[in-house]
Amino acid sequence: MGMMNEKHTKDFEKLKQEMRRGVIVLAAMSQLKQEQYGYSLIKSLKEKGFDVGQDTLYPLLRRLEQQELLDSEWRVDDSRPRRYYILNKTGKEILRDLKTEWREQVETIRSLLNETE
Repeated sequence: MGMMNEKHTKDFEKLKQEMRRGVIVLAAMSQLKQEQYGYSLIKSLKEKGFDVGQDTLYPLLRRLEQQELLDSEWRVDDSRPRRYYILNKTGKEILRDLKTEWREQVETIRSLLNETE
């Protein structure tokens, strides 16, 4: 692989990460209408094609909880304590608004990209 290719790959990966960072919130919130703990959420997202690591997800869950969009509680099932998260009323309303916003943005981006074909 030549220098250009390596640089190209690095640049692409970086930009891809930036692009994903924005949609990770939406991806996570979409799965929190039912109660989940961190690892079950990671698994559920991965099964649906969205790969996210613990080091990204846990801070995100804490942030959403600080913003009072999630409720959480510690529970001891199978001898190990786990923190379960679920969208609260405000979180559900915000998710609904974000979904609308997402659809509008997708339409806009789609038409911008079509111009370049």
